[in-house]
Amino acid sequence: MRKMLLVASVAYAATLLPAAANEQLQKEIQNNKQWAFPGHDYSNQRYSTLDQINSKNVKDLQVAWTFSTGVLRGHEGQPLVIGNMMYVHTPFPNIVYALDLDHEQKIVWKYEPKQDPAVIPVMCCDTVNRGLAYADGAIILHQADTTVVSLDAKTGKVNWSVKNGDPSKGETNTGTVLPVKDKVIVGISGGEFGVQCHVTAYDLKTGKKVWRGYSEGPDDQLLVDPEKTTSLGKPIGKDSSLKTWEGDQWKTGGGCTWGWYSYDPKLNLVYYGSGNPSTWNPSQRPGDNKWSMTIWARDVDTGMAKWVYQMTPHDEWDYDGINEMVLTDQKVDGKERPLLTHFDRNGFGYTLDRSTGELLVAEKFDPAVNWATKVEMDKSSKEYGRPLVVAKFAPGHNGEDVNNKGICPAALGSKDEQPSAYSPKTNLFYVPTNHVCMDYEPFKVSYTPGQPYVGATLSMYPAPNSHGGMGNFIAWDGVKGKIVWSDPEQFSAWGGALATAGDVVFYGTLEGYLKAVDAKTGKELYKFKTPSGIIGNVMTYEHKGKQFIAVLSGVGGWAGIGLAAGLTDPNAGLGAVGGYAALANYTNLGGTLTAFALPNQ
Repeated sequence: MRKMLLVASVAYAATLLPAAANEQLQKEIQNNKQWAFPGHDYSNQRYSTLDQINSKNVKDLQVAWTFSTGVLRGHEGQPLVIGNMMYVHTPFPNIVYALDLDHEQKIVWKYEPKQDPAVIPVMCCDTVNRGLAYADGAIILHQADTTVVSLDAKTGKVNWSVKNGDPSKGETNTGTVLPVKDKVIVGISGGEFGVQCHVTAYDLKTGKKVWRGYSEGPDDQLLVDPEKTTSLGKPIGKDSSLKTWEGDQWKTGGGCTWGWYSYDPKLNLVYYGSGNPSTWNPSQRPGDNKWSMTIWARDVDTGMAKWVYQMTPHDEWDYDGINEMVLTDQKVDGKERPLLTHFDRNGFGYTLDRSTGELLVAEKFDPAVNWATKVEMDKSSKEYGRPLVVAKFAPGHNGEDVNNKGICPAALGSKDEQPSAYSPKTNLFYVPTNHVCMDYEPFKVSYTPGQPYVGATLSMYPAPNSHGGMGNFIAWDGVKGKIVWSDPEQFSAWGGALATAGDVVFYGTLEGYLKAVDAKTGKELYKFKTPSGIIGNVMTYEHKGKQFIAVLSGVGGWAGIGLAAGLTDPNAGLGAVGGYAALANYTNLGGTLTAFALPNQ
């Protein structure tokens, strides 16, 4: 049975890589000895067929080597491995290192951009960067100041660079990029500054802008066709976004795109999510605020949207919709379908048909979620596809200057950007989660370009009547919409997951532990405490016949912003400083890449 599933996985990977896509990148991604793409492949499964390290011997893992990045803020993302070279990135100032794995990780080249430090206070929730991408002999980096740069992979020389936004208006970048065909697709951050957010495609060879699609605004800016672009199977209609904003509020509407990107070459569609609407005070922006909080499926060549699905209409909690879209082919009701699975900040795990946008599953992946009772799945209902909101936990329902207590999850969600993994051997998703609730008090705020446009005060704390911790690492059945097993964590599980053919799943914790668990049962098989808290994503590669597991440690991000930025006010960091104050008792700052391997046999 396992062999059949593995064959199915390889066959699925092949469907994601037709001749129409970038041929060199295809070859690099198909080589499982490497890690050539941020999510390992276009499906974002973060699954590797390497199995030298397995559930029986993972207990023997040892540290093989380490590398200090020299930067102390939060280290998100993952390194790349292409051939004998590893490419490591840092948070601001976004240094890139090229390390020669054949020669004791010698630094072959180093790229250190000269960025204006004025961008730092404009960046929400730490100065993180989710990583590099590789295509056509180039390393692609999207810097904090929104400069997209192509670097020669052999020398580090700049091939081209282009500015994607204006930090003086609050536009910054924390995300990675998607190289696909002859383009590189990038997003933008700035929802807390009233940015009208977008995704943009640049020419991979020259950096010339090809198309740009906004999250809210007129149809021509959205790149939608009112009659052909659908939502839940129906055409969205003319001015679908404008009709859900009051006046010109869409111009400062947020909907930012700082998360992850997936691609299905067979359908030629790129998938991503848009973030929260601006401001955080929902009373100031009546309406559904489309198309913030939305899963998008866009044609790569033209940017035109094929379908959209808004998960949290009129968001009242900052439940950004940017988390990864994981593409799988699985049987639903006996019929194999092309699926997209997404674990949203709002606490619901969604499964859709990625070809049509049909909603198949929407269930809570944390039992603590209380802001909505369910997502309406009755297609005959006028509420179809919408969450059924509990007024008690809806700040916009209760008005400004009212402290709405006990909302679950907190604004950082039941899961933030930390990516899940999927194993075709078990047909399970492995999800690092937050188990955190909040009090949320909105207040009136005015928009000024380049200044914070938040309008809410938050406090965060562990979900009550539970295990007392702030996180869980779970296995999830995406077709049934059910938790299969759950491992409690003292703090949020903020490190991205890796699943392997060795029946082992890896993830990192905020205290700094790299953990390995059994893919079927969740039983802990190994843990090692790295020099700092882990908000990076575990990856694997093979070099000279030996499999390595590697992860960036360096506490920070939203959960670790108190440590990363030296903040002490409990309400600072949009409420996270007080919620994660105890983290300082377990870890400290420091950017380090740690690589693990089995001892020599």
